[in-house]
Amino acid sequence: MKVLWVLPATLVLIACSAAAPNTSPSPAPAATSTVATAPRASATTARPSTTPTPKATNKPKPHPISVQALINKKYDGHNLKLGRLLADYGAYKRYVITYRGDGLKISGVMNVPDGKGPFPVLVLNHGYIDPDTYFPGQGMPREHDYLARHGYVVLHTDYRGHASSDNDPNVDYELRLPYAVDTINAVKAVKSSKLPFLDKDRIGWLGRSMGGGVTLTALVVQPGLVDAAVIYASVSSMAADNWKQFYRPSEDRSRTNRRIARTYGLPDKSPEFWRAASPRPYFDRITEPVLVHHGTADDTCPIRWSEATVKALNAAGKHVTFVKYRGEGHTFERRWQRSIERTVAFFDKHLE
Repeated sequence: MKVLWVLPATLVLIACSAAAPNTSPSPAPAATSTVATAPRASATTARPSTTPTPKATNKPKPHPISVQALINKKYDGHNLKLGRLLADYGAYKRYVITYRGDGLKISGVMNVPDGKGPFPVLVLNHGYIDPDTYFPGQGMPREHDYLARHGYVVLHTDYRGHASSDNDPNVDYELRLPYAVDTINAVKAVKSSKLPFLDKDRIGWLGRSMGGGVTLTALVVQPGLVDAAVIYASVSSMAADNWKQFYRPSEDRSRTNRRIARTYGLPDKSPEFWRAASPRPYFDRITEPVLVHHGTADDTCPIRWSEATVKALNAAGKHVTFVKYRGEGHTFERRWQRSIERTVAFFDKHLE
């Protein structure tokens, strides 16, 4: 696993040294047995039955708000429709799209390169934007344009409750795990589509900030669904970190926080619940190469979160590349061009 420091003129290889919480479950205590001497059977004493007692085979159902529940879930993304043309940028055209999954209609936008195709597809998972002010395809406009101009179909999913997507009033209470359902169904919809310009055998995920967490969750839930993934300035791969950073201090989420506390408990009271709602304990399931970008001056999603995520991925033996950008903040203003060049090179390699 290589870690690259990005400096104004040179790249310096360094070793990732941030410590990540131990994600392995505590070992069960060793089983002990006691051997007792059975009483001698007499003519009037019935021998105990030697027929073994059937063992219960049904596993308890996971909590409905958990990564395991998403793993067990059936995904039915379908009916990807190309809507009205929004703009023609010469090298590509931009359309409104919709698809269906999980009983919902989800909206989004799609950039389609000019040419014969079929083109590889990148499904983009945007960061947090207030759903009340969000418009279709909002977020990552630089990535939309650059990736389309380099020969990729870009499908930007709006998530449920955003733009023209059907609403889900419980999504914050469910720690936004349903957004992973929406992006998985976006890929499923691409794979079941008859649109001739989509290369269904070459698909990747790109997520930013909250969308980085969405991407990590989707990777552990549906290993093998895509070919590679890139995440920028991601939230933590442990749900409790994100609650403490974004939910706890937010007056707008006070009602949701009271409901969380009342029903399944806040992180200090219910650590096992919050661990089970996190992708990191399931990193052993990931099968795709992952590229992680993060700036050292990010005060929205601190770089220690990506350091811990990368360390856990590396410990699980996964193919992960981590690039740190010295002095770069959450929005990647100075080093974005270099980061997107690396992103395209990464997808070109793994989606070939």
